[in-house]
Amino acid sequence: MRTFPFTLFVLGLMRHYGAAVNSLREAAVRWDGELPCSDWDCDCAFRRQRGCCCAAADLAAVEDQIFIRMMEVSRRLTQLGDDALQVTGEMKVAFTASMSPSTHCYGPFTRNKPIPYDSISLNHGRGYNPALGVFTAPSSGIYSFSLSVYSRVRTAGDRMYHKVQLMRNGEVVASTWEDDRDDSEDSASQTVLLSLQRGGQVYVELLSSRRLCGSVPGLNSFSGALIYPSAA
Repeated sequence: MRTFPFTLFVLGLMRHYGAAVNSLREAAVRWDGELPCSDWDCDCAFRRQRGCCCAAADLAAVEDQIFIRMMEVSRRLTQLGDDALQVTGEMKVAFTASMSPSTHCYGPFTRNKPIPYDSISLNHGRGYNPALGVFTAPSSGIYSFSLSVYSRVRTAGDRMYHKVQLMRNGEVVASTWEDDRDDSEDSASQTVLLSLQRGGQVYVELLSSRRLCGSVPGLNSFSGALIYPSAA
C-alpha cells in the first residue's frame, strides 16, 4: 500500500506526541516533590483534560459550600418571614369604650379633666385604662382614633356649652365644641391618624367650666386601633 508523505508526517507527529505524553506521565509518577494541588490523578490529567481531576475536588467542595450557604439563606429568610408574621400577629391593638348612661351631667369642673369612658366593649392589647380614661400605646406605630360627643339640655332655652379635645401626650390634636341656646341636643365626631411611640398616651378631655349632659348609651365614645407597627 502506498503511503503519502503527508500521512507519514502525521503518523510521525502522533508517535512523537504520544511519546512526549508518556514521558511526562512517567515523570509525574516518579515526582517526589510537592504537587501543584493535592490528590493529583495523573491518568486523568494526562490522558483526558489537563488539570480536570486536580480541580474536581475543589470545585465539588465549592459547589457544596455554595449549596449549604444558599440553604442557610433560604432558612433565614423563611424564619424572618415567620418572625414578622408572629410579631405583627401579636400586635393586635384595638379598643372601644363609652360613657355609662347617667342622669347627671359630666362637669363642670374647675380644670380640664379626662373623660372616663368606663363601659368597655373591646380592649385588645389592654392599651386602654378605664380608670384613667387614657390609652397607652403598647408598641410604636400608626394608630387611628375616633371620638363621638353627644349632649342634651333639659329644657328649651338652656345653654348647651361643651368643648371636648383629643389629646396626644398633653397636646391637642382635634376638638369639637358647642355654645348656644338654640339646640336642645347636639352631636359631633372626629377621626384622626396619629403616629405614636411606645408608651405614648392619648385621651379625651372636657374643658373646664363645660359639661356633657343627657348621656345616651354609645353616643359618647372613644375608640382606637393600631393600623400598622413601626420601628421604635
